[in-house]
Amino acid sequence: MELAFIPSPSRGVLHLGPIPLRAYAFCIIIGVFVAVWLGNKRWIARGGRSGTVADIAVWAVPFGLVGGRLYHVITDYELYFSEGRDWVDAFKIWEGGLGIWGAIALGALGAWIGCRRRGIPLPAWADAVAPGIAFAQAIGRWGNWFNQELYGKATDVPWALHITSSTDGRVPGYYHPTFLYESLWCIGVGFLVLWADRRFKLGHGRAFALYVAAYCVGRGWIEYMRVDDAHHILGLRLNDWTAMGVFLLAVIYIVISARRRPGREEVVEPDVDASGDGDRERVADGESVDLDKSADAEAEGSAESTESATEDEAESAKKS
Repeated sequence: MELAFIPSPSRGVLHLGPIPLRAYAFCIIIGVFVAVWLGNKRWIARGGRSGTVADIAVWAVPFGLVGGRLYHVITDYELYFSEGRDWVDAFKIWEGGLGIWGAIALGALGAWIGCRRRGIPLPAWADAVAPGIAFAQAIGRWGNWFNQELYGKATDVPWALHITSSTDGRVPGYYHPTFLYESLWCIGVGFLVLWADRRFKLGHGRAFALYVAAYCVGRGWIEYMRVDDAHHILGLRLNDWTAMGVFLLAVIYIVISARRRPGREEVVEPDVDASGDGDRERVADGESVDLDKSADAEAEGSAESTESATEDEAESAKKS
């Protein structure tokens, strides 16, 4: 009898009347909020305007979800398009199945579109949100716990995950909680990026590249422990090869970027002063005030004062 283990939830969805509330979706939503909140604080600290991170996330998040699902469906196509399977299930994202590689790739495309519309550099925005993305992944992995999926090899360690479901080929038993390993690893990656960014003043996308490289290291050994079906190349799971390739690209980017563009961007968002307000407009008591108009009024008043003083001096000279 096992004296200690991590229990699995009896179910991953609650029904509020006819509305299903899925824990997997809630984990993703909470992760997105954390990433945007932390990214906003870091963006403001670097001289950006409050709200810019959220505005660009409106583009990045949907693209990322689509990319993550596409990667999963393409690399595990037999789950949806083989004999006896229903291809409609490929659209049921709430049942789990997001590939981080596709999410980052297509999410970056969405972020690029958002940054281009705002006229800000994508690398600077990516650096601001990098640790938040790592923390978001840490939260999102708990969705796999609710779905009783993506666990590792059978084990008798005290922190073993107890799988109780027998659907989709699962075998009830005690397994390595790889979802937990990856969650803890992502938390460590997030703090690593925060420390390194503060210590070395990372810029021009290097904080984001560090997040990518560090995540790939952990994903490599965690992926090796998983027992769910996956495509293998030369004895290694496809995601292991992907992690190694992405890791090399991230390291190469860090090295080349540090040589060509050392230091950090001095300006991350145009027309923003030190307080984070726009040069053209600020908000006071709920009303919009055009600073240029204010400046023109001050200049006009100064000119009138000077002209009046000149007339007084001329009058005084005539009297004398």
